[in-house]
Amino acid sequence: MTYLAIDNVVKSFGDFQALKGVSLTVEEGEFVCFLGPSGCGKTTLLRAVAGLDLPTAGRIHQAGRDITLAPPEQRDFGIVFQSYALFPNLTVFQNIAFGLENMKHPKAEIHSRVSQLLDTIGLPDSGSKYPNQLSGGQQQRVALARAIALSPGLLLLDEPLSALDARVRIQLRAEIKRLQRELNITTIMVTHDQEEALAMADRIVVMNHGVIEQIGTPEQIYYQPASPFVARFIGAMNFYPAVADQQGRLSLGRQTLPRQVAPGSRHLLAWRPELMRLACPQDHNSLRGHILGLSFLGAFIRAEVALDHHSEPILADLSARDCDLQQLYPGQEVALELPLEHTHLFCGASA
Repeated sequence: MTYLAIDNVVKSFGDFQALKGVSLTVEEGEFVCFLGPSGCGKTTLLRAVAGLDLPTAGRIHQAGRDITLAPPEQRDFGIVFQSYALFPNLTVFQNIAFGLENMKHPKAEIHSRVSQLLDTIGLPDSGSKYPNQLSGGQQQRVALARAIALSPGLLLLDEPLSALDARVRIQLRAEIKRLQRELNITTIMVTHDQEEALAMADRIVVMNHGVIEQIGTPEQIYYQPASPFVARFIGAMNFYPAVADQQGRLSLGRQTLPRQVAPGSRHLLAWRPELMRLACPQDHNSLRGHILGLSFLGAFIRAEVALDHHSEPILADLSARDCDLQQLYPGQEVALELPLEHTHLFCGASA
């Protein structure tokens, strides 16, 4: 069931269009991530949903109600910012209870609700502490509890984890996802972190220069990118320009792709580095080149390889299960195997 409908929303700041006719729907109970680089329009879109920046054109409906021009206090949402935005002079308990007290809820109900939320966020004994006595991750949990205290229909998260260190981010994103599922609260999160979006979202909205490049599940976004921009932005991707021959065939090294295109048409082949394997030097269908550099990344080594007859180097993520990585060194001649059925084909000559 559609909970939030964004229809052809435009947002202009003078002559600059931050949003260029954005349309999408969010289902009830869904976790959606707005993902993209700085300046792509993702935060502007979130602020339009919250009523903090009213759209120049278009409509926004929440639970069937037109909220396009409604002020923030007349919208049913809770919001968590990157900066926590906790009241430093109030205790943790008072911060979480703030909205409930403003709505004149009974004291017994407030105490019960806040105590329950403190348990939910794993801080049952921190109610009497002040924000400056908590770590960044703990403060963000308190901000999350405050946002959901009034049981809003929509939870908005504006890059809530970007100010935290890597270990805390990983822990907290799992907790946010668990909490979202338990409460079944419709959630939109803005992030520029692709790994964060892949790990947390039911669907990802990839944005670029004020438009939506692709909407899909994490698996669809990663394995079936709709454009070179999405392919490049989500994970690492190799690109290889190719021109079809007179029979409509495309070649990658000595291999011919198992698909037909228009004769003479230009295309861009793309594939993930983890698809590549070291091949036997005698394999005539392999891609050949020499190693420019090696990066140890824990579970695998990323090799930067200069292919013969190809100007741009490619990346190959090589696992210790497939080869003896200690035998690799810069300058080494290598042969690489690539399953062509997993390559992506984009029409056009450049990425």
